[in-house]
Amino acid sequence: MTILKESNNREADKSTIMQEQKLHELLLYLSENSPFYKELFAKHEIDIADIKTLSDLALIPTTSKDDLQLRNDDFLCVPPGKVIEYTSTSGTLGSPVTIALTDNDLNRLAFNEYNSFLCADGSANDIYQLMLTLDRQFMAGIAYYSGIRKLGAGIIRLGPGVPALQWETIQRLKPTAIVAVPSFILKLIQFAKDADIDINNTSVKKAICIGENIRNTDFSLNILGKKITEAWNIKLYSTYASTEMQTAFTECSEGRGGHYQPELLIVELLDENDRPIAPFEPGEVTITTLGVEGMPLLRYKTGDMCMYDEEPCACGRTTLRLSPVMGRKKQMIKFKGTTLYPPALFDLLNEREEILDFVIEVYSNEIGLDQVLLYLLPAEESEECDHRIRAYLQARLRVSPHIKYLNAEDIQKMQFKESSRKPIKFIDRRV
Repeated sequence: MTILKESNNREADKSTIMQEQKLHELLLYLSENSPFYKELFAKHEIDIADIKTLSDLALIPTTSKDDLQLRNDDFLCVPPGKVIEYTSTSGTLGSPVTIALTDNDLNRLAFNEYNSFLCADGSANDIYQLMLTLDRQFMAGIAYYSGIRKLGAGIIRLGPGVPALQWETIQRLKPTAIVAVPSFILKLIQFAKDADIDINNTSVKKAICIGENIRNTDFSLNILGKKITEAWNIKLYSTYASTEMQTAFTECSEGRGGHYQPELLIVELLDENDRPIAPFEPGEVTITTLGVEGMPLLRYKTGDMCMYDEEPCACGRTTLRLSPVMGRKKQMIKFKGTTLYPPALFDLLNEREEILDFVIEVYSNEIGLDQVLLYLLPAEESEECDHRIRAYLQARLRVSPHIKYLNAEDIQKMQFKESSRKPIKFIDRRV
């Protein structure tokens, strides 16, 4: 045990030295090339020579999504001629933000996902069926494609939706893995059941799950994860990333959190006062990108609330691991004295067989308090089904949200707006 701890400490020391060197390079680069950070350093009288260690980062103010939305162009550090790819955020929490990538950034993105797929037990022998958006400026689509290509594995670019086509392709091309939103995997399972397809007798052995949690904060499978694995004997790997950080935290086979890539990112988890939090306490994921050329970010607050575990993983990796996203800071709901995050509501709604699909809408009432409206697709239209749903929500939430029942077509229209790249299950109309 002592030898292991000494070895882990040596690895941590190497990682810290490497990060501090890359941080020094980043600060020089920003001071020379970033209109936004030049101004920030001048305004707060920051001498970048004073920032020598990772703990010195606390001397620099954090950057917010509002900064990026209001002054998007001022974050660009290269002339337009060096930009190869323009990507954008989904605009879930406001107007979309453009993130411009150079050729070097695209190579870094491919390296990031190469590491991620290796972490998720990927190899050149795999064939991945991509069930996600590969256009509409969606960084994840090009990232997964590039990473798998670097891995040397096979790629099937099929795009999102259409269970019939997904299954026809699985049966014809025999992929070993899929990359998909977990709630869509449930739709695949239901289609297979209706079409009499034996899903446990197919080539697919694992799924890289994107965009939705499949685990609780203690790393156990949540309702969505359990529903998938109870019906389909496949291994699930969760991944967390954002367009701004251009880096992913991906699970290994132990399923105990997303592994940190310290050569690509400095991560801090901060409390309300921007102070570091202890392991297994919720904090806002705050990132500093390393090796990004086009639009690097310094102490950028993502808005995502997570916890972390710094103990070595049973897989042998010693870097910290992030929990599933507990919620987004701006999406926290205070409803009749109860504090809720959307992922917790998703788990509650996924648990009930009476609820086939849903969209959650939050709005402000006439006195500015949060109100919750649930748009539900019920398993059947009956008073008995309605009573069971309402009784369940009252028992679990101790408050009663408003409910509006919709048919499958209307739910689909709400979830898949013309410009959306992934299903929208949470709508925030608060002012």
